[in-house]
Amino acid sequence: MFNPPAIYADPAFDMACEQFRLIADYLNIDRNERDRLLLPKRAVTVALPIHRDDGSVSVFTGYRVQHHLTMGPTKGGTRFAPSVNMGEIAALSIWMSWKCALAGLPYGGAKGGITVSPRDLSIRELEALSRRYMQEMIPFVGPHTDIMGPDMGTNEQVMAWFMDTYSSYAGRTVTEIVTGKPVYLGGSAGRRESTGRGVAFLVERALDSLKIEPGGCTAIVQGYGNVGSVAAESLYYKAGVKIVGLSDAYAAFYDPKGIDLSLVSAHLRKHPDLTGFQGAQVIDPEEMLIQPCDILIPAAVDRVINKENAGKLKCRILAEGANGPTTPEADEILDQRWEEILVVPDILCNAGGVIVSYFEWVQDLQNFFWNETEIADRLFRIMETAFSAVLKRARTEKISYRKAALAIAVEKVQKAKQTRGLFP
Repeated sequence: MFNPPAIYADPAFDMACEQFRLIADYLNIDRNERDRLLLPKRAVTVALPIHRDDGSVSVFTGYRVQHHLTMGPTKGGTRFAPSVNMGEIAALSIWMSWKCALAGLPYGGAKGGITVSPRDLSIRELEALSRRYMQEMIPFVGPHTDIMGPDMGTNEQVMAWFMDTYSSYAGRTVTEIVTGKPVYLGGSAGRRESTGRGVAFLVERALDSLKIEPGGCTAIVQGYGNVGSVAAESLYYKAGVKIVGLSDAYAAFYDPKGIDLSLVSAHLRKHPDLTGFQGAQVIDPEEMLIQPCDILIPAAVDRVINKENAGKLKCRILAEGANGPTTPEADEILDQRWEEILVVPDILCNAGGVIVSYFEWVQDLQNFFWNETEIADRLFRIMETAFSAVLKRARTEKISYRKAALAIAVEKVQKAKQTRGLFP
């Protein structure tokens, strides 16, 4: 029985291990290959001292995990959050590997982060911490080794600081070291919206596969951040989907008659979060997840769909905008409800972000940029190809979409490692 190293002790890593075990058993992967396919290639922990505005010095902990470099450089976001630890970052790097393989991108997965609440830092302190993190990572990253991107708690400004720090070290501007930068610094048109747009695109494809018209459908969006808000607005304004529930880390709201997203946008222009929104009734966040709807989009954190609530879900489509929102125990329940609930798994559903990050990296390398229409067209073509492959395998082998997606992804990585061999 596999016992992961103690440094990765975390529920998210345990969940990734269990997902891998299940798919490895399904694919009959040899026991001698399993540890090599699962365990990260490299895991780094760094101490990050900075001067605070009051003259004191604080030391934060930073992480970077590179899962595998078999198919190209690694790629992954950088998360600033109080929950960040080595196990969580390792799990996210594994999921990113599978996501890239499923989408056909020439990457292995990576992830990084700092254990910190960005809200507790001034702008000057945030810049100092961001630059210190990149400075400590310089020996381990590079445009052809590991390319960083944004994630929870980071944004275009943090990516610009990362790029500038690395460029100062290199002695020239190296735009391709990070993705998610401002467009005027080598960023890609449509990058910020890409994950949410991809979620909305796949929701519509899932509805089409079920022969359901989106107009008149209802949706609940958990996590009204960068991903959830773009997905909700795309479905609401372009497809005619009624949004009946939404939440962020601070408040949750529900109205079976529908929530006016223009009122949500007006509120967020004046306030940092949804607290105090007047356009719907306040609801317990856990209760919101089990309200009736056609589409449920968990777009916040991992493990929110669990064995306690999976049997109570009243949706037709579960579209995983977040990474790892459904536990393996919940999956067992949802597998029994496959005729009721179609699950669009995270490694497919939220792949839009890394796909357009790949486009940004390619554009930076060649110094030739595409417009937003071209970006969206390329994004949807790749997502359509991946969705069709998952749909075909699920139907042919009579398995869940998650199992089909994982099977395709893990097989690709396994084949690449087998072909390259074990050195020396």
